[in-house]
Amino acid sequence: MTVLDRHNRKLTMPELTLPADYIGQLIVRMRAIQGREAETDADSGSNATDDQAIDMLQETPGDLTRTAIRQEIRGLSPEEQSELVALLLTGRGDAEPEEWQTTKETAVESTGMPVDQYLLSEPLVADLWAEGLERLGFDVPLGDPAPPLPPI
Repeated sequence: MTVLDRHNRKLTMPELTLPADYIGQLIVRMRAIQGREAETDADSGSNATDDQAIDMLQETPGDLTRTAIRQEIRGLSPEEQSELVALLLTGRGDAEPEEWQTTKETAVESTGMPVDQYLLSEPLVADLWAEGLERLGFDVPLGDPAPPLPPI
């Protein structure tokens, strides 16, 4: 895929340290985390058959999903963490694709906080990562589509 700069000139697609498939998995996982809401049904007792349906989309003190992704981001190399921040900045329009290398080099310094905290504080991080990948000319691999439902 050809990437064009803001003047419609062809650009060379940058190389990513992180595989695009891995970033796609992070996007899916981050969307799952950010689709949750704070606990609002603390005293589930009205109807035992449907209480868990409400609770499934709520974060609870025992929910380790956010902790797991935070630890995964912390476990990435500094270059990989910088790449995630740079993708966010590119997706948000704060950086242009032709500035990729510079954006990557200065990304972590611009956050002013630990990278995992910065990324999890951005409400649209998953969408911005996807937009950043697209702006850089990459397809956004979000896993296999759901299989078709069997006929009734």
